[in-house]
Amino acid sequence: MSIESPCIDICKFDGKTGFCVGCLRTRDECKSWKKMKDKHRREIIGDRSRREHKLNR
Repeated sequence: MSIESPCIDICKFDGKTGFCVGCLRTRDECKSWKKMKDKHRREIIGDRSRREHKLNR
């Protein structure tokens, strides 16, 4: 089963971190999500807490 996109239709990118404030992915990750292997998708999803912490600094 494929890993679904974490997109919540906010799509606003932070200027310092480059992360989307809604799904915490970078622009490149958002663009290439459909072509990504599930392993890479899991790594991105697993990194959300670190990214959120970095975004909230």
